[in-house]
Amino acid sequence: MARYFDIHPENPQRRAIGQVVDLLRADGLIAYPTDSCFALGCQLGSAAGLERIRTIRHLDDRHHFTLVCRDFSQLGQFVYLDNTVFRALKAATPGRYTFILPATKEVPRRLLNPKKKTVGVRIPDHVVTQALLDALGEPLVSSTLLLPGQAEPLTQGWEIKEELDHVVDAVLDSGDCGTEPTTVVDFSEGEPQIVRHGAGDPTRFES
Repeated sequence: MARYFDIHPENPQRRAIGQVVDLLRADGLIAYPTDSCFALGCQLGSAAGLERIRTIRHLDDRHHFTLVCRDFSQLGQFVYLDNTVFRALKAATPGRYTFILPATKEVPRRLLNPKKKTVGVRIPDHVVTQALLDALGEPLVSSTLLLPGQAEPLTQGWEIKEELDHVVDAVLDSGDCGTEPTTVVDFSEGEPQIVRHGAGDPTRFES
C-alpha cells in the first residue's frame, strides 16, 4: 500500500520530504507533482524502479526517460552541451520543457535510447519538486504519469493513490498541477526538433 503525503505547495514540510527521500533511497517508486503534470520517479541507480515504471506505463526500450534535475549545474553532469545549446536551455529553464541530448558516462546505460545514446533532461519550476530534488541530492529518473489507454495524465493525488496503491510506494499531493506534459525538444543533432508540443511554449525553438 502506497504512503500518502499531503505536501504544502509553498512550504513543503521537511519531515515529509525526508521520508519520501528515504523511500527513494530504499529503491522506492513515487508519484509526484511537477510544473506540468504528475510523474513517476525513482532514484538514478534503481534498476527495479525503472522496470516498475516500464511495467506501469507499458513502455518499450525505445522510450526516453527523463532526468529531472535540481539546477543547471546538475544537468550539465549528465548531458553534453555546446555553447549554442547551453544558451538555448539556459533561457528556457526552469520551465515546462524536456530536452533530449547526448548522454555523458554518468548516465546508466539502461536509461539511454539504445540507438542514439541520448537521454531526456529537465529542470522543473515547482516548489515541491525542487524541495525533493534538493533533499535527494541527485536527479530523479522520471516519466509522465500517463497510464495505458488514457488520453490525459491523472491529476488528483487521491485518484492516483486509488489507481496505483499497490504498484508505487508513495504519492505526493500538493494540489492540482495540470494535465499537459512538457514540450519535448530534441537537440541531439544540434538543431532543435520539437518532438512533442506540450505545456512549454514551443515557438522559441521553432525556426
